Amino acid sequence: MTDPLEPERRSGVDRRQTDRRRVRSHAEPERRSGRDRRVVEARREADQVSVDSISLGRRLRQPRTILSLAIPIILLVLIFRVALNVDVNELADGIGRSNKLLILAGFVVFYLGFPLRGFRWVLLLRGTGFRLRTRDATEIIFLSWLVNCLVPAKLGDLYRAYLLKINSPVSLSRTVGTVFIERILDLFAIAVLGLAAGFWSFRNGLPGEIQVVAAIGVAVIVLLALGLLTLRNFGRRILVRLPIPHRALELYDRFEEGVFGAVGIRALPRLVVITGLIWATEALRLYLVVQALNFPGVQLGLSGAVFVALIGSLLTAVPLAPAGLGVVDLGMAGILIAAYGTTLSQATTIVLVDRTISVFSIIVLGSIAYAVSSKRRGAGLTGPVGPDPSGSPA
Repeated sequence: MTDPLEPERRSGVDRRQTDRRRVRSHAEPERRSGRDRRVVEARREADQVSVDSISLGRRLRQPRTILSLAIPIILLVLIFRVALNVDVNELADGIGRSNKLLILAGFVVFYLGFPLRGFRWVLLLRGTGFRLRTRDATEIIFLSWLVNCLVPAKLGDLYRAYLLKINSPVSLSRTVGTVFIERILDLFAIAVLGLAAGFWSFRNGLPGEIQVVAAIGVAVIVLLALGLLTLRNFGRRILVRLPIPHRALELYDRFEEGVFGAVGIRALPRLVVITGLIWATEALRLYLVVQALNFPGVQLGLSGAVFVALIGSLLTAVPLAPAGLGVVDLGMAGILIAAYGTTLSQATTIVLVDRTISVFSIIVLGSIAYAVSSKRRGAGLTGPVGPDPSGSPA
């Protein structure tokens, strides 16, 4: 005789088995998500940058930072005033007789370069699959230039990646990759435009000093091309053979994504045009300064302004002082005297006014921007950020 409770018992067993299966099925995703969380946390930890190591305020309080600012200024004063006996009254008279509207125009042209730099960085980040507004990119770049004007060794580039990291979910190492390829684009532009301007400016015959600079420019282009080729084809193979931790390989992979993912075939023409416009603002600033001072017998021309401005920008890469202080000033003055026949006083005045616009105005205006900016506190960006639907996820 069939027990009428048997179906209920079986259904009870089935229910308990079903419940256990449900518990297991819910627990497995939790275990998987736990593993995923640990992986994400490990990646975040790998990307984490110490606030103390990047903090601008902390850096400025360090004695070596103060010395890196003070020593080049003292040396410049000693070189120009004591060793070279530059007449301060002559400097003041040259600046006083200058066309202030043209100097203002040079100031405006120089600052037009920042939105262009911001837009270029937006395009580079978009190539890696991350979207960012030009306004936010421009503000972050401007703050990073303030750091480069106050702290040596181009720490502003790392500070830029740090600011984006604390204000968005983007990978730090990938962001550093975009900053790196941006610098490569700049160096290519400086070398190519500088060579073209030098040959045009001295088409009747290159002085010996300019021939040396031209040879350095060619060497820079060749070395950059070889470096990128090696990085693209052999970078990871070399690192795999080295006794380095797996975390370092992960960081390198994301850095390489930032470097080569940022520059695609479709985006490259726009990046080239924008980079050219950026460096045109640098050259036009110096040209307007020379025109404003209007020294008799000084015929720099637009090609000469391009050449001297790009040489000065190239010298900022020397990591001895903030914004290449001292090295850039002496280099630009030397080129103006040796290649363009300016007097020591004229060259010093040109460099002083130009560097006031390109360095000291950034220290003043950048300090104001730093004081009011919410990005240094990681308060977020003004627009939507995240993976670009048209690109790969960041």
